[in-house]
Amino acid sequence: MKLGNNRSRGIIMGAALLLLVLTIGGCSSKDQDGEQGDKTYIIATDASYAPMELMDKDKIVGFDIDLLAAVMKEAGLSYKVVNVGWDALMNSLLDGGGGEYDAAISAVSITSEREQSYDFSAPYFESTNMILTKEGSGIKSAADLVGKKVAVQGATTADTLMSGIMGQSSTDLKRFDSNVLALLELDNNGVDAVVADIAVVGEYVRNNPDKHYEGIVDRTHFASEFYGILLPTGSELKAKLDPAIKKVIASDEYAAIYEKWLGDKPDITPLLKAE
Repeated sequence: MKLGNNRSRGIIMGAALLLLVLTIGGCSSKDQDGEQGDKTYIIATDASYAPMELMDKDKIVGFDIDLLAAVMKEAGLSYKVVNVGWDALMNSLLDGGGGEYDAAISAVSITSEREQSYDFSAPYFESTNMILTKEGSGIKSAADLVGKKVAVQGATTADTLMSGIMGQSSTDLKRFDSNVLALLELDNNGVDAVVADIAVVGEYVRNNPDKHYEGIVDRTHFASEFYGILLPTGSELKAKLDPAIKKVIASDEYAAIYEKWLGDKPDITPLLKAE
Protein backbone atom coordinates (compact mmCIF):
# COMPACT_ATOMS: atom_id res chain seq x y z
CA MET A 1 0.00 0.00 0.00
CA LYS A 2 2.71 2.46 0.91
CA LEU A 3 4.45 1.83 -2.42
CA GLY A 4 1.18 2.26 -4.25
CA ASN A 5 0.40 5.53 -2.45
CA ASN A 6 3.87 6.92 -3.22
CA ARG A 7 3.50 6.03 -6.86
CA SER A 8 0.08 7.67 -7.03
CA ARG A 9 1.45 10.80 -5.41
CA GLY A 10 4.33 10.75 -7.90
CA ILE A 11 1.97 10.50 -10.84
CA ILE A 12 -0.14 13.36 -9.49
CA MET A 13 2.90 15.54 -8.82
CA GLY A 14 4.28 14.75 -12.27
CA ALA A 15 1.00 15.67 -13.93
CA ALA A 16 0.81 18.91 -11.94
CA LEU A 17 4.37 19.78 -12.93
CA LEU A 18 3.59 19.08 -16.58
CA LEU A 19 0.50 21.28 -16.39
CA LEU A 20 2.56 24.09 -14.82
CA VAL A 21 5.17 23.85 -17.57
CA LEU A 22 2.49 23.92 -20.28
CA THR A 23 0.80 26.91 -18.62
CA ILE A 24 4.05 28.85 -18.39
CA GLY A 25 4.92 27.92 -21.94
CA GLY A 26 1.48 29.07 -23.12
CA CYS A 27 1.90 32.41 -21.41
CA SER A 28 5.25 33.05 -23.07
CA SER A 29 4.28 32.03 -26.60
CA LYS A 30 4.00 34.72 -29.25
CA ASP A 31 1.86 35.12 -32.30
CA GLN A 32 2.21 37.45 -35.31
CA ASP A 33 0.89 40.41 -33.29
CA GLY A 34 3.52 40.17 -30.54
CA GLU A 35 2.81 38.88 -27.04
CA GLN A 36 -0.16 36.58 -26.87
CA GLY A 37 -3.24 38.59 -26.00
CA ASP A 38 -1.89 41.84 -27.50
CA LYS A 39 -4.59 43.81 -29.31
CA THR A 40 -4.31 44.69 -32.97
CA TYR A 41 -5.69 48.23 -33.23
CA ILE A 42 -7.78 48.95 -36.33
CA ILE A 43 -6.98 52.43 -37.66
CA ALA A 44 -9.33 53.99 -40.22
CA THR A 45 -8.33 56.42 -42.97
CA ASP A 46 -9.72 58.12 -46.06
CA ALA A 47 -7.08 57.35 -48.69
CA SER A 48 -8.02 60.16 -51.07
CA TYR A 49 -5.98 62.95 -49.56
CA ALA A 50 -2.59 62.91 -51.29
CA PRO A 51 0.11 63.24 -50.13
CA MET A 52 -1.17 62.51 -46.62
CA GLU A 53 -2.91 59.25 -47.56
CA LEU A 54 -3.63 57.76 -50.97
CA MET A 55 -3.90 54.46 -52.77
CA ASP A 56 -0.93 53.07 -54.69
CA LYS A 57 -2.63 50.21 -56.53
CA ASP A 58 -3.99 48.15 -53.63
CA LYS A 59 -1.73 49.65 -50.96
CA ILE A 60 -2.41 52.64 -48.69
CA VAL A 61 0.57 55.00 -48.64
CA GLY A 62 1.35 58.59 -47.68
CA PHE A 63 2.77 60.82 -44.98
CA ASP A 64 0.20 59.78 -42.39
CA ILE A 65 0.80 56.10 -43.08
CA ASP A 66 4.58 56.37 -42.67
CA LEU A 67 4.17 58.54 -39.58
CA LEU A 68 1.73 56.05 -38.06
CA ALA A 69 4.14 53.18 -38.68
CA ALA A 70 6.90 55.04 -36.83
CA VAL A 71 4.61 55.98 -33.93
CA MET A 72 3.15 52.50 -33.47
CA LYS A 73 6.62 50.98 -33.57
CA GLU A 74 7.80 53.44 -30.92
CA ALA A 75 4.74 52.65 -28.79
CA GLY A 76 5.14 48.90 -29.30
CA LEU A 77 1.59 48.49 -30.62
CA SER A 78 0.20 46.19 -33.31
CA TYR A 79 -2.17 47.78 -35.81
CA LYS A 80 -3.88 47.57 -39.19
CA VAL A 81 -4.95 50.46 -41.43
CA VAL A 82 -8.21 50.27 -43.39
CA ASN A 83 -9.54 52.66 -46.03
CA VAL A 84 -13.13 53.50 -45.13
CA GLY A 85 -13.86 57.03 -46.33
CA TRP A 86 -14.21 60.31 -44.42
CA ASP A 87 -17.80 60.10 -43.20
CA ALA A 88 -17.40 56.50 -42.08
CA LEU A 89 -14.32 57.17 -39.97
CA MET A 90 -15.78 60.28 -38.38
CA ASN A 91 -19.08 58.58 -37.54
CA SER A 92 -17.50 55.37 -36.24
CA LEU A 93 -15.57 57.15 -33.49
CA LEU A 94 -18.40 59.42 -32.40
CA ASP A 95 -19.90 59.18 -28.91
CA GLY A 96 -17.08 57.14 -27.43
CA GLY A 97 -16.69 54.81 -30.40
CA GLY A 98 -17.51 51.20 -29.74
CA GLY A 99 -17.50 50.35 -33.44
CA GLU A 100 -15.01 48.40 -35.48
CA TYR A 101 -12.32 51.13 -35.51
CA ASP A 102 -10.12 52.15 -32.61
CA ALA A 103 -8.76 55.38 -34.12
CA ALA A 104 -8.40 57.28 -37.39
CA ILE A 105 -5.53 59.04 -39.11
CA SER A 106 -6.54 61.10 -42.12
CA ALA A 107 -5.20 64.66 -41.91
CA VAL A 108 -7.84 65.40 -39.27
CA SER A 109 -7.47 68.93 -37.97
CA ILE A 110 -7.82 69.42 -34.21
CA THR A 111 -10.63 71.91 -33.63
CA SER A 112 -12.51 73.01 -30.52
CA GLU A 113 -15.76 71.84 -32.13
CA ARG A 114 -14.42 68.35 -32.80
CA GLU A 115 -12.93 68.14 -29.32
CA GLN A 116 -16.48 68.22 -27.95
CA SER A 117 -17.16 64.85 -29.59
CA TYR A 118 -13.75 63.20 -29.91
CA ASP A 119 -10.36 62.91 -28.28
CA PHE A 120 -7.17 63.63 -30.21
CA SER A 121 -3.60 62.50 -29.86
CA ALA A 122 -0.83 65.02 -29.50
CA PRO A 123 -0.52 66.98 -32.78
CA TYR A 124 1.83 65.51 -35.37
CA PHE A 125 1.57 67.96 -38.32
CA GLU A 126 1.19 71.71 -38.72
CA SER A 127 -0.99 72.80 -41.62
CA THR A 128 -3.04 75.66 -42.98
CA ASN A 129 -5.66 75.90 -45.69
CA MET A 130 -4.57 77.16 -49.10
CA ILE A 131 -6.29 78.50 -52.21
CA LEU A 132 -5.76 76.71 -55.52
CA THR A 133 -6.64 78.72 -58.61
CA LYS A 134 -5.49 79.25 -62.17
CA GLU A 135 -2.63 81.61 -62.87
CA GLY A 136 -3.88 85.09 -63.75
CA SER A 137 -7.21 84.64 -61.97
CA GLY A 138 -6.71 87.83 -59.97
CA ILE A 139 -7.41 85.95 -56.73
CA LYS A 140 -4.86 86.95 -54.08
CA SER A 141 -6.62 86.17 -50.81
CA ALA A 142 -9.69 84.50 -49.34
CA ALA A 143 -11.49 87.85 -49.46
CA ASP A 144 -11.27 87.73 -53.26
CA LEU A 145 -13.28 84.49 -53.27
CA VAL A 146 -16.51 86.29 -52.37
CA GLY A 147 -18.62 86.28 -55.51
CA LYS A 148 -16.55 83.45 -57.01
CA LYS A 149 -17.42 79.78 -57.23
CA VAL A 150 -15.36 77.77 -54.74
CA ALA A 151 -15.06 74.02 -54.17
CA VAL A 152 -14.23 72.38 -50.84
CA GLN A 153 -14.47 68.96 -49.29
CA GLY A 154 -17.55 68.98 -47.08
CA ALA A 155 -17.23 68.74 -43.30
CA THR A 156 -13.61 69.91 -43.32
CA THR A 157 -12.04 73.04 -41.88
CA ALA A 158 -11.95 74.46 -45.43
CA ASP A 159 -15.75 74.12 -45.49
CA THR A 160 -16.03 75.84 -42.11
CA LEU A 161 -13.73 78.71 -43.11
CA MET A 162 -15.34 79.34 -46.48
CA SER A 163 -18.84 79.10 -44.99
CA GLY A 164 -17.83 81.93 -42.66
CA ILE A 165 -16.43 84.02 -45.51
CA MET A 166 -19.05 83.29 -48.20
CA GLY A 167 -22.06 82.40 -46.08
CA GLN A 168 -23.26 78.97 -44.99
CA SER A 169 -26.04 78.89 -47.59
CA SER A 170 -24.04 80.45 -50.45
CA THR A 171 -24.81 78.74 -53.74
CA ASP A 172 -21.29 79.63 -54.91
CA LEU A 173 -19.78 77.34 -52.28
CA LYS A 174 -19.75 73.79 -53.64
CA ARG A 175 -19.16 70.93 -51.23
CA PHE A 176 -17.83 67.57 -52.41
CA ASP A 177 -17.26 64.21 -50.76
CA SER A 178 -13.51 64.42 -51.38
CA ASN A 179 -10.80 66.82 -52.47
CA VAL A 180 -10.30 64.67 -55.56
CA LEU A 181 -13.81 65.62 -56.73
CA ALA A 182 -13.28 69.26 -55.76
CA LEU A 183 -10.07 69.39 -57.80
CA LEU A 184 -11.80 67.72 -60.73
CA GLU A 185 -14.46 70.43 -60.63
CA LEU A 186 -11.71 73.06 -60.97
CA ASP A 187 -10.17 71.14 -63.86
CA ASN A 188 -13.56 71.15 -65.57
CA ASN A 189 -13.95 74.93 -65.05
CA GLY A 190 -16.93 74.38 -62.76
CA VAL A 191 -15.39 76.59 -60.05
CA ASP A 192 -12.86 79.41 -59.84
CA ALA A 193 -10.89 77.96 -56.93
CA VAL A 194 -10.49 75.10 -54.50
CA VAL A 195 -9.69 75.60 -50.82
CA ALA A 196 -7.92 72.68 -49.16
CA ASP A 197 -5.01 71.85 -46.85
CA ILE A 198 -1.63 73.16 -47.91
CA ALA A 199 -0.22 69.65 -48.39
CA VAL A 200 -3.01 68.74 -50.81
CA VAL A 201 -2.76 71.95 -52.84
CA GLY A 202 1.05 71.87 -52.93
CA GLU A 203 1.03 68.27 -54.12
CA TYR A 204 -1.46 69.05 -56.88
CA VAL A 205 0.51 72.03 -58.18
CA ARG A 206 3.76 70.03 -58.22
CA ASN A 207 2.18 67.11 -60.04
CA ASN A 208 0.36 69.19 -62.65
CA PRO A 209 2.74 71.88 -63.96
CA ASP A 210 1.05 71.86 -67.38
CA LYS A 211 -2.26 73.02 -65.88
CA HIS A 212 -0.79 76.37 -64.79
CA TYR A 213 -2.31 76.46 -61.33
CA GLU A 214 -1.00 78.47 -58.41
CA GLY A 215 -1.33 77.96 -54.69
CA ILE A 216 -2.02 80.99 -52.49
CA VAL A 217 -1.30 81.08 -48.77
CA ASP A 218 -3.49 83.54 -46.84
CA ARG A 219 -2.47 83.49 -43.18
CA THR A 220 -4.74 86.45 -42.45
CA HIS A 221 -7.87 84.39 -43.05
CA PHE A 222 -6.44 80.87 -42.68
CA ALA A 223 -4.61 80.32 -39.40
CA SER A 224 -2.32 77.38 -38.67
CA GLU A 225 -3.98 74.08 -37.86
CA PHE A 226 -2.64 70.90 -36.33
CA TYR A 227 -3.46 67.34 -37.32
CA GLY A 228 -3.95 64.71 -34.65
CA ILE A 229 -4.90 61.05 -34.59
CA LEU A 230 -8.66 60.95 -34.02
CA LEU A 231 -9.82 58.90 -31.03
CA PRO A 232 -13.14 58.12 -29.38
CA THR A 233 -13.61 59.97 -26.10
CA GLY A 234 -11.93 58.25 -23.18
CA SER A 235 -9.70 56.10 -25.38
CA GLU A 236 -6.84 54.37 -23.57
CA LEU A 237 -4.77 54.77 -26.75
CA LYS A 238 -4.07 58.45 -26.12
CA ALA A 239 -1.71 57.77 -23.19
CA LYS A 240 0.20 55.30 -25.37
CA LEU A 241 0.35 57.42 -28.51
CA ASP A 242 1.24 60.87 -27.14
CA PRO A 243 4.77 60.12 -25.86
CA ALA A 244 5.51 58.06 -28.97
CA ILE A 245 4.41 60.93 -31.25
CA LYS A 246 6.63 63.40 -29.40
CA LYS A 247 9.64 61.09 -29.72
CA VAL A 248 9.09 60.51 -33.43
CA ILE A 249 8.65 64.23 -34.16
CA ALA A 250 11.96 65.00 -32.44
CA SER A 251 13.75 62.28 -34.39
CA ASP A 252 15.47 62.29 -37.77
CA GLU A 253 12.82 59.85 -38.96
CA TYR A 254 10.11 62.51 -38.84
CA ALA A 255 12.20 64.89 -40.95
CA ALA A 256 12.84 62.10 -43.46
CA ILE A 257 9.13 61.26 -43.74
CA TYR A 258 8.24 64.94 -44.11
CA GLU A 259 10.82 65.53 -46.85
CA LYS A 260 9.76 62.34 -48.66
CA TRP A 261 6.12 63.40 -48.95
CA LEU A 262 6.21 67.21 -48.74
CA GLY A 263 9.53 67.87 -50.46
CA ASP A 264 10.76 70.20 -47.73
CA LYS A 265 12.21 70.18 -44.23
CA PRO A 266 9.77 70.59 -41.34
CA ASP A 267 9.76 73.21 -38.63
CA ILE A 268 8.93 71.05 -35.62
CA THR A 269 9.03 73.84 -33.02
CA PRO A 270 5.26 74.58 -33.13
CA LEU A 271 4.51 70.85 -32.83
CA LEU A 272 6.71 70.35 -29.78
CA LYS A 273 5.12 73.37 -28.10
CA ALA A 274 1.54 72.40 -28.96
CA GLU A 275 -0.57 70.49 -26.45
